[in-house]
Amino acid sequence: MLHWRLSLAVGVWSMCVCLTMTYEDDFEVNYADTYYNEIMEEETPEPTPSTAPCNSPDLTKWDKIFSMLENSQMRENMLLQYADDIVKVEMGSLRGEILRFVAQYGGSCGAAVETAGRRMALQMEGRLRESLERLKFGEYAGGGGNSIGNSNMETMLQQLLSASRNQATRLGKLETTCFSNTGGVKAALHPQGARAGHREQEVTSHELALEGALTVLQQTRLELEEVLRSLRHRHLPAGNEMAILFPMRSHRIYTSVIPDVPLSLSSFTVCLWVKPVTASNKTVLFSYGNRRNPYEIQLLLSHTSALFTIGGEAHLVEARGVVNPNSPPEWLHLCGSWSSEQGLATLWAAGKKVASTPGVAEGHILPEGGSLQLGQERNGCCPLTPSSSGNGMSGFEVGFDTKLAFAGTMTGVNMWDRVLPEDKISQLALKEGQGSEQRGNIVAWGVTEMVPHGGAQFVN
Repeated sequence: MLHWRLSLAVGVWSMCVCLTMTYEDDFEVNYADTYYNEIMEEETPEPTPSTAPCNSPDLTKWDKIFSMLENSQMRENMLLQYADDIVKVEMGSLRGEILRFVAQYGGSCGAAVETAGRRMALQMEGRLRESLERLKFGEYAGGGGNSIGNSNMETMLQQLLSASRNQATRLGKLETTCFSNTGGVKAALHPQGARAGHREQEVTSHELALEGALTVLQQTRLELEEVLRSLRHRHLPAGNEMAILFPMRSHRIYTSVIPDVPLSLSSFTVCLWVKPVTASNKTVLFSYGNRRNPYEIQLLLSHTSALFTIGGEAHLVEARGVVNPNSPPEWLHLCGSWSSEQGLATLWAAGKKVASTPGVAEGHILPEGGSLQLGQERNGCCPLTPSSSGNGMSGFEVGFDTKLAFAGTMTGVNMWDRVLPEDKISQLALKEGQGSEQRGNIVAWGVTEMVPHGGAQFVN
């Protein structure tokens, strides 16, 4: 067995030697080529630039900075382009929606504007005609000396009426043009080239025309409000048709009141409308007294305050800030009420309670046989016998003081023998109301005899 294995090994070894000798000439190594990385003994190596990417030198910090800047600029350009594309798409969508809205609702909005404009023009024309008629028939305050002012007012109203008619005509033409171009507005929903641009311009011009019309209407409205304020300023308040004019401050100018019922009262309310030209330290509006006490009742103005006294100056009710001295003369409604049982004196201005004082002349009874006057007070001694002139007492003018006189206009003077409730006084103080229909039972405006003296006179 051992001999057999040994023979087999010798045979294999012989075969390998034969094969080696057979292929010996095929494997020749050529060492004659010189490679680029070979270093000769006698030569100094010189650096050879390499073009391989992996052998590139490291970037400097400036190269890195420039690279970062280039990248950031590219990102910014990309973002801007993206945002520009989004804005263009959204604006195009919004434009289409606006055009659809204009085409859908342009006609109805135009009809509403036309209706409102015509209604405004008719109302304005009606009011102006009414104002002209009232001026012609003398329903506004003003006597013979106001004829020039009335003429100027009539001329101004005529001009305003003409302007309103012109505005109404222009508005009608504008609406007609608006409705005639409705088809062009609807066609703008489907633009095609230059024709679409032209229709878009029509829509824009249409909107500008409507804005211009709205501006004109607002300006006309402001002018009308100014004229109406001026008319209300000249118009008598609370439906009154006449007033007493006190043209200046004078001891000779006053109005005496002759009530039908004696003033033996334990309570009362007196109300009146006044438009003072100016108010001094003490300006008398309403005064009642007799020889014994000339100051039984007084309703006064003092600069910016209103004052109310019962039984003498010691019992005083004052409300400050009632009159605005810096504004033009305006109508002011004043009321004073008093009750002897409770001794409560209350002062009202413009329908609101502005001052109230208890314990004023409590238990006092107003004496009869005194003299009542508007725009002045009697503060002198006068005879007891009535005069035949109807002034109430002889020597009446002797007791008057120019410094106390009222200058302005007065209307709606009424007096009751009771304390009126708050809601009643508030209704009397409405300028646009009909307080003239509610007359007092002691002094009734338009019924009780009132005699102007000096330069005082009734005006319409």
